[in-house]
Amino acid sequence: MKLLSVILMKIVGWKKVGEMPSLEKSVLIFAPHTTYWDGFYGKLFLMQLDMGYKFLSKKEFFRFPLNIFFTLYGSIPVSKDKEFVEEVVELFKSKRILHIVLSPEGQMARTDHWKKGFYYMANKANVPIVVGYMDYKKKEMGIKGVIYNTDDVGETMRQICAMYKDVSGKYPEKFALDKRYS
Repeated sequence: MKLLSVILMKIVGWKKVGEMPSLEKSVLIFAPHTTYWDGFYGKLFLMQLDMGYKFLSKKEFFRFPLNIFFTLYGSIPVSKDKEFVEEVVELFKSKRILHIVLSPEGQMARTDHWKKGFYYMANKANVPIVVGYMDYKKKEMGIKGVIYNTDDVGETMRQICAMYKDVSGKYPEKFALDKRYS
């Protein structure tokens, strides 16, 4: 599968930049998220990393027959309530190796107030946040950095916004940094 993902990325003209750090657990965020194509390209990227990961997807996507696709894709359903953070923290506790992948924006529509569930997951599970990106302008995807210390939500969010400052989504008008921290 790894070789197939390398070939497919070359065919579609994307390049992989950098490597995933050697971590057993992390919350891996990807932005910008402006189209469903992000999931396809992101999956190609993740297949090259040889790591155990799960995507967080809206539980509304897990109705038959889509539930079969999303499960095979590597997604797990989450609800909109705040209890899903605790569910993910418990999942981290039960696994030796796990990387939870999600969009920090929380949606594809433009928003300048990002959801912070990913931050609380990482903080409560005591795992780092890996900042991944997809830049449609450069046709590259990779890892911008790792944030190990998540003691301060404001500082963590400022670091993340700084890393995404010059990244362009497929639909740039749909992507905005969190104005509270940028």
